[in-house]
Amino acid sequence: MSAVCGDGRVSAMDCGDKSSMRCPSGGGEGSLDRLLPSVSTSLSPRKRTTSQCKSEPPLLRTSKRTIYTAGRPPWYNEHGTQSKDAFVIGLCGGSASGKTTVARKIIEALDVPWVVLLSMDSFYKVLTAEQQLLAANNDYNFDHPDAFDFILLVHTLRKLKQGKSVKIPVYDFTTHGRQKVWKTVYGASVIIFEGIMSFADKELLKLLDMKIFVDTDSDIRLVRRLRRDITERGRDIDGVIKQYNKFVKPAFEQYIEPTMRLADIVVPRGGGNMVAIDLIVQHVHSQLEERELSVRAALASAHQAQPLPQTLSVLESTPQVRGMHTIIRNKETSRDEFIFYSKRLMRLLIERALSFLPSQVHIVQTPQGEDYEGRTFHGKRITGVSILRAGETMEPALRAVCKDVRIGKILIQTNQDTGEPELHYLRLPKDISEDHVILMDCTVSTGAAAMMAIRVLLDHDVPEDKILLVSLLMAEMGVHSVAYAFPQVKIITTAVDKKVNDLFHIIPGIGNFGDRYFGTDAPPDWSDDDMDEPSC
Repeated sequence: MSAVCGDGRVSAMDCGDKSSMRCPSGGGEGSLDRLLPSVSTSLSPRKRTTSQCKSEPPLLRTSKRTIYTAGRPPWYNEHGTQSKDAFVIGLCGGSASGKTTVARKIIEALDVPWVVLLSMDSFYKVLTAEQQLLAANNDYNFDHPDAFDFILLVHTLRKLKQGKSVKIPVYDFTTHGRQKVWKTVYGASVIIFEGIMSFADKELLKLLDMKIFVDTDSDIRLVRRLRRDITERGRDIDGVIKQYNKFVKPAFEQYIEPTMRLADIVVPRGGGNMVAIDLIVQHVHSQLEERELSVRAALASAHQAQPLPQTLSVLESTPQVRGMHTIIRNKETSRDEFIFYSKRLMRLLIERALSFLPSQVHIVQTPQGEDYEGRTFHGKRITGVSILRAGETMEPALRAVCKDVRIGKILIQTNQDTGEPELHYLRLPKDISEDHVILMDCTVSTGAAAMMAIRVLLDHDVPEDKILLVSLLMAEMGVHSVAYAFPQVKIITTAVDKKVNDLFHIIPGIGNFGDRYFGTDAPPDWSDDDMDEPSC
């Protein structure tokens, strides 16, 4: 997907007992141009041989899918633009100070989904052959600012804060290089960024909404480092002590400790300080409450009595098309008949949608030896993305007319308490930003689910004018909502109904498409934008 990269969190060393929390006095920025009072410290605490970015939102695993049981609410407004950035917590401290433990305790206490833990370890620079030799002899300084790729780090964190999909390098500490496959991270409402030099860069500091310094006694940090490097990395005690005295200790005193004055909160003794962690969590919760949005209500009251947009294309209402609508709208129609005629309409709808893809002149020679001036698709690839579960029924029609088409899936459900759509599951093909995307949903009433799906595609750098939204039936409200927020998205449907009732049902409508198609019972409070759990 997805919303996270990596599934587990690495357990960190245990810390001291509970303690009070103290707030340092303020301080100005350092004198160095890009870096603040130099920053660096050896290989921050990590019980692993590769870097990881971690997140553990509530989820349900099956043999085929991972579904987030607590969805991500809208992170954009009715205009389709992100109104609030993700909340970023910066954790700084010396090597083996317990930063990961504090981060884990904050995540557990927050108890909210869509939290990403981003480690600075992922952004070490790739070593040259000469530097590799130095590292093998414990003579390379991993605790100097120059050891980190700050340009990539700032660019990545800024995009993630803006709600965009990002790719995170995976650093291998045995080869001191980046693995070929990078991790994709997306969907953070809260970002916890930890590292020994989290406060070292001026541009990096601008991205942090809360700055926390984990202050642990140097003797404790040394003991933890000895234990880790000897037992987990197979290093000898002399080499560990040599590296500590030569690089780690001087780097902490020169680069890291001076940045403590920049922290909003100092947490003595790390993860054992539950008083400090509780105060941090209370502040983050208050910030998240201020960022809550009500999108569906805004959509329901907007764009009334407006003419239908030019980006809308409705299939011609021929006797055949109207006859098929008559059958599938009839509440007495059997499930077999409903499926049969729905599939016929889907095939016509997909064929209509393909006519809006870019094409170019292509001349071929016929068996008679004559030239024929035809046309061919002018683009890299076509990808279909279905909004689960009803949109999944349109995939066979797309596959029938587009050979080797790639398919992605998005699960969006309505929160029954708030009435807002929530993102639960996401699986998109690699490099989707290069494709023309056909977004499939069977019915669109307010447009809330379709807008969320389009926002997801845009966050993955799919150009707006390369997105086609196809739906068997839409309400005028949904058409206006999508067209107003995303004026370059092409909308294709077989029919548009004028009204939506108080329950967000399309009137006259078609009923709950997914339940009629799959033979399941509709809940009493279903809406035409609701997405039910997919069958796994």
